[in-house]
Amino acid sequence: MTVAPKLEVAAQSHVGLVRRNNQDNFGSDEEFGLYVVCDGMGGAAGGDIASKIAVETFLTVARQELEKLHDANAECTRCSLERAAAAANRAVLARANYDIALRGMGSTLVAARISAESITLVNVGDSRAYLFQPDRAVQLTQDHSYVAEQVRRGRMTEAQAERSSLQSVITRAIGADVDVIPDLYDAMLHPGSTLLLTTDGLTRHVSQSELAETVAATALCTPQVVCDHLIQLAISRGGSDNITCIVIRAAC
Repeated sequence: MTVAPKLEVAAQSHVGLVRRNNQDNFGSDEEFGLYVVCDGMGGAAGGDIASKIAVETFLTVARQELEKLHDANAECTRCSLERAAAAANRAVLARANYDIALRGMGSTLVAARISAESITLVNVGDSRAYLFQPDRAVQLTQDHSYVAEQVRRGRMTEAQAERSSLQSVITRAIGADVDVIPDLYDAMLHPGSTLLLTTDGLTRHVSQSELAETVAATALCTPQVVCDHLIQLAISRGGSDNITCIVIRAAC
Protein backbone atom coordinates (compact mmCIF):
# COMPACT_ATOMS: atom_id res chain seq x y z
CA MET A 1 0.00 0.00 0.00
CA THR A 2 1.30 3.45 -0.94
CA VAL A 3 1.65 5.81 2.02
CA ALA A 4 0.65 9.39 1.22
CA PRO A 5 3.49 11.85 1.81
CA LYS A 6 3.13 14.37 4.60
CA LEU A 7 2.46 17.82 3.20
CA GLU A 8 4.09 21.04 4.35
CA VAL A 9 2.19 24.10 3.15
CA ALA A 10 2.63 27.86 3.21
CA ALA A 11 1.00 30.76 1.39
CA GLN A 12 1.79 34.44 1.06
CA SER A 13 0.55 37.45 -0.86
CA HIS A 14 2.20 40.82 -1.43
CA VAL A 15 0.77 43.96 -3.04
CA GLY A 16 4.01 44.57 -4.96
CA LEU A 17 5.63 47.96 -5.56
CA VAL A 18 3.27 49.53 -8.09
CA ARG A 19 -0.35 48.64 -7.30
CA ARG A 20 -2.24 50.44 -4.54
CA ASN A 21 -4.32 47.45 -3.51
CA ASN A 22 -4.00 43.69 -3.65
CA GLN A 23 -6.47 42.06 -6.03
CA ASP A 24 -5.07 38.55 -5.44
CA ASN A 25 -6.72 36.09 -3.07
CA PHE A 26 -5.93 32.55 -1.98
CA GLY A 27 -7.46 29.87 0.19
CA SER A 28 -7.27 26.24 1.20
CA ASP A 29 -9.09 23.39 2.87
CA GLU A 30 -6.41 21.00 4.02
CA GLU A 31 -8.94 18.42 5.20
CA PHE A 32 -9.97 17.93 1.57
CA GLY A 33 -6.56 18.69 0.09
CA LEU A 34 -7.82 21.81 -1.70
CA TYR A 35 -5.67 24.83 -2.56
CA VAL A 36 -6.62 27.78 -4.77
CA VAL A 37 -5.08 31.05 -5.99
CA CYS A 38 -7.01 33.78 -7.85
CA ASP A 39 -5.92 37.03 -9.47
CA GLY A 40 -8.72 39.57 -9.83
CA MET A 41 -9.28 42.16 -12.53
CA GLY A 42 -11.75 44.95 -13.11
CA GLY A 43 -10.68 48.02 -11.18
CA ALA A 44 -9.52 48.66 -7.64
CA ALA A 45 -12.66 47.31 -5.95
CA GLY A 46 -13.85 44.88 -8.60
CA GLY A 47 -10.71 42.78 -8.86
CA ASP A 48 -10.45 42.18 -5.13
CA ILE A 49 -14.14 41.28 -4.88
CA ALA A 50 -14.02 38.96 -7.91
CA SER A 51 -11.02 37.00 -6.67
CA LYS A 52 -12.46 36.74 -3.13
CA ILE A 53 -15.80 35.43 -4.44
CA ALA A 54 -13.99 33.00 -6.75
CA VAL A 55 -11.84 31.57 -3.94
CA GLU A 56 -14.69 31.21 -1.45
CA THR A 57 -17.18 29.76 -3.95
CA PHE A 58 -14.66 27.34 -5.42
CA LEU A 59 -13.70 25.95 -2.00
CA THR A 60 -17.31 25.67 -0.82
CA VAL A 61 -18.55 23.83 -3.91
CA ALA A 62 -15.46 21.64 -4.29
CA ARG A 63 -15.83 20.57 -0.66
CA GLN A 64 -19.50 19.75 -1.15
CA GLU A 65 -18.77 17.77 -4.31
CA LEU A 66 -15.93 15.80 -2.74
CA GLU A 67 -17.99 15.00 0.36
CA LYS A 68 -20.47 13.19 -1.88
CA LEU A 69 -17.79 11.08 -3.55
CA HIS A 70 -15.96 9.46 -0.64
CA ASP A 71 -13.38 7.25 -2.41
CA ALA A 72 -13.70 8.91 -5.80
CA ASN A 73 -11.61 8.04 -8.81
CA ALA A 74 -9.59 10.63 -10.75
CA GLU A 75 -12.36 11.33 -13.25
CA CYS A 76 -14.88 12.06 -10.49
CA THR A 77 -12.41 14.43 -8.86
CA ARG A 78 -11.89 16.23 -12.16
CA CYS A 79 -15.66 16.64 -12.53
CA SER A 80 -15.90 18.00 -8.98
CA LEU A 81 -13.27 20.67 -9.63
CA GLU A 82 -14.85 21.55 -12.96
CA ARG A 83 -18.22 22.07 -11.24
CA ALA A 84 -16.56 24.18 -8.55
CA ALA A 85 -14.93 26.40 -11.19
CA ALA A 86 -18.29 26.75 -12.97
CA ALA A 87 -19.94 27.74 -9.68
CA ALA A 88 -17.23 30.34 -9.05
CA ASN A 89 -17.85 31.71 -12.54
CA ARG A 90 -21.60 32.01 -11.91
CA ALA A 91 -21.07 33.66 -8.53
CA VAL A 92 -18.71 36.33 -9.87
CA LEU A 93 -20.95 37.01 -12.85
CA ALA A 94 -24.06 37.25 -10.64
CA ARG A 95 -22.40 39.79 -8.33
CA ALA A 96 -21.26 41.87 -11.31
CA ASN A 97 -24.77 41.81 -12.80
CA TYR A 98 -26.25 42.86 -9.44
CA ASP A 99 -23.87 45.80 -8.89
CA ILE A 100 -23.34 48.00 -11.94
CA ALA A 101 -20.14 49.42 -10.42
CA LEU A 102 -18.61 45.94 -10.65
CA ARG A 103 -19.54 45.21 -14.27
CA GLY A 104 -16.63 43.67 -16.14
CA MET A 105 -14.84 42.30 -13.11
CA GLY A 106 -13.33 38.83 -13.30
CA SER A 107 -10.57 36.62 -11.98
CA THR A 108 -8.09 33.97 -12.91
CA LEU A 109 -8.21 30.70 -10.98
CA VAL A 110 -5.69 27.93 -10.49
CA ALA A 111 -6.46 25.22 -7.96
CA ALA A 112 -5.24 21.81 -6.88
CA ARG A 113 -6.77 18.87 -5.11
CA ILE A 114 -4.16 16.57 -3.55
CA SER A 115 -5.16 13.06 -2.50
CA ALA A 116 -2.38 10.68 -1.49
CA GLU A 117 0.21 11.26 -4.26
CA SER A 118 -2.32 12.35 -6.87
CA ILE A 119 -2.72 15.98 -7.95
CA THR A 120 -5.77 17.17 -9.88
CA LEU A 121 -5.52 20.72 -11.22
CA VAL A 122 -8.03 23.15 -12.68
CA ASN A 123 -7.02 26.38 -14.41
CA VAL A 124 -8.71 29.44 -15.94
CA GLY A 125 -6.55 32.40 -17.00
CA ASP A 126 -2.82 32.93 -16.59
CA SER A 127 -2.17 31.98 -12.98
CA ARG A 128 0.02 28.89 -13.00
CA ALA A 129 0.92 25.59 -11.34
CA TYR A 130 4.50 24.30 -11.35
CA LEU A 131 5.88 20.99 -10.12
CA PHE A 132 9.49 20.90 -8.96
CA GLN A 133 11.31 17.59 -8.50
CA PRO A 134 15.00 16.96 -7.77
CA ASP A 135 15.69 16.25 -11.45
CA ARG A 136 13.22 18.48 -13.30
CA ALA A 137 10.81 21.43 -13.24
CA VAL A 138 7.51 21.41 -15.13
CA GLN A 139 4.83 24.04 -15.74
CA LEU A 140 1.70 21.93 -15.33
CA THR A 141 -0.83 24.45 -16.64
CA GLN A 142 -1.13 26.41 -19.86
CA ASP A 143 -1.88 30.13 -19.80
CA HIS A 144 -5.13 31.35 -21.30
CA SER A 145 -3.60 34.57 -22.61
CA TYR A 146 -3.17 36.24 -25.95
CA VAL A 147 0.62 35.96 -26.01
CA ALA A 148 0.65 32.33 -24.81
CA GLU A 149 -1.78 31.35 -27.53
CA GLN A 150 0.32 33.15 -30.15
CA VAL A 151 3.39 31.21 -28.96
CA ARG A 152 1.51 27.90 -29.12
CA ARG A 153 0.43 28.71 -32.69
CA GLY A 154 3.97 29.56 -33.70
CA ARG A 155 3.12 33.21 -34.39
CA MET A 156 5.28 34.60 -31.61
CA THR A 157 8.48 33.44 -29.92
CA GLU A 158 8.87 33.12 -26.16
CA ALA A 159 11.22 36.11 -26.22
CA GLN A 160 8.68 38.20 -28.13
CA ALA A 161 5.94 37.17 -25.71
CA GLU A 162 8.05 38.26 -22.74
CA ARG A 163 8.53 41.72 -24.28
CA SER A 164 4.96 42.12 -25.51
CA SER A 165 2.77 44.93 -24.20
CA LEU A 166 -0.16 42.48 -24.46
CA GLN A 167 1.04 40.12 -21.71
CA SER A 168 -1.87 41.08 -19.46
CA VAL A 169 -4.55 40.23 -22.05
CA ILE A 170 -6.16 36.96 -20.97
CA THR A 171 -8.55 34.96 -23.12
CA ARG A 172 -10.48 33.13 -20.39
CA ALA A 173 -11.52 34.36 -16.96
CA ILE A 174 -13.84 33.51 -14.12
CA GLY A 175 -16.85 35.85 -14.46
CA ALA A 176 -16.19 36.96 -18.03
CA ASP A 177 -18.92 34.89 -19.74
CA VAL A 178 -21.98 32.86 -18.82
CA ASP A 179 -20.01 29.66 -19.39
CA VAL A 180 -16.38 29.03 -18.55
CA ILE A 181 -14.17 26.31 -19.99
CA PRO A 182 -11.45 25.35 -17.49
CA ASP A 183 -8.49 23.16 -18.30
CA LEU A 184 -7.91 20.11 -16.09
CA TYR A 185 -4.63 18.29 -15.50
CA ASP A 186 -3.33 15.32 -13.51
CA ALA A 187 0.10 14.91 -11.94
CA MET A 188 1.87 13.03 -9.14
CA LEU A 189 3.32 14.59 -5.99
CA HIS A 190 6.08 12.21 -4.94
CA PRO A 191 8.09 12.64 -1.71
CA GLY A 192 10.61 15.43 -2.16
CA SER A 193 8.50 17.24 -4.77
CA THR A 194 7.15 20.79 -4.48
CA LEU A 195 3.96 22.14 -6.02
CA LEU A 196 3.70 25.89 -6.60
CA LEU A 197 0.45 27.74 -7.35
CA THR A 198 1.08 31.36 -8.29
CA THR A 199 -0.23 34.50 -9.95
CA ASP A 200 1.54 36.23 -12.81
CA GLY A 201 2.96 38.84 -10.45
CA LEU A 202 5.66 36.28 -9.77
CA THR A 203 6.06 34.68 -13.19
CA ARG A 204 6.30 38.02 -15.03
CA HIS A 205 9.59 38.67 -13.24
CA VAL A 206 10.98 35.21 -12.46
CA SER A 207 11.66 32.52 -15.06
CA GLN A 208 10.91 28.84 -14.61
CA SER A 209 14.61 28.05 -14.23
CA GLU A 210 14.95 30.72 -11.54
CA LEU A 211 11.89 29.36 -9.74
CA ALA A 212 13.47 25.90 -9.80
CA GLU A 213 16.80 27.24 -8.54
CA THR A 214 15.09 29.04 -5.65
CA VAL A 215 13.06 25.97 -4.67
CA ALA A 216 16.19 23.81 -4.80
CA ALA A 217 18.27 26.30 -2.82
CA THR A 218 15.65 26.41 -0.07
CA ALA A 219 15.00 22.66 0.04
CA LEU A 220 16.02 22.49 3.69
CA CYS A 221 13.93 25.51 4.64
CA THR A 222 10.24 25.70 5.48
CA PRO A 223 7.70 26.37 2.69
CA GLN A 224 7.16 29.80 4.28
CA VAL A 225 10.80 30.65 3.62
CA VAL A 226 10.37 29.48 0.02
CA CYS A 227 7.39 31.84 -0.36
CA ASP A 228 9.40 34.69 1.13
CA HIS A 229 12.33 34.13 -1.24
CA LEU A 230 10.12 33.90 -4.32
CA ILE A 231 8.19 37.06 -3.49
CA GLN A 232 11.31 39.02 -2.62
CA LEU A 233 12.87 37.97 -5.91
CA ALA A 234 9.87 39.33 -7.83
CA ILE A 235 9.97 42.55 -5.79
CA SER A 236 13.68 42.97 -6.51
CA ARG A 237 12.83 42.88 -10.23
CA GLY A 238 10.28 45.69 -9.93
CA GLY A 239 7.21 44.07 -8.32
CA SER A 240 4.94 45.47 -11.02
CA ASP A 241 1.88 43.48 -9.91
CA ASN A 242 0.42 41.75 -6.88
CA ILE A 243 2.37 38.59 -6.05
CA THR A 244 0.77 35.49 -4.51
CA CYS A 245 1.98 31.94 -4.12
CA ILE A 246 1.09 28.72 -2.34
CA VAL A 247 3.99 26.29 -1.81
CA ILE A 248 3.10 22.66 -1.09
CA ARG A 249 5.97 20.30 -0.34
CA ALA A 250 5.73 16.55 -0.02
CA ALA A 251 8.09 15.56 2.75
CA CYS A 252 10.69 12.86 2.02
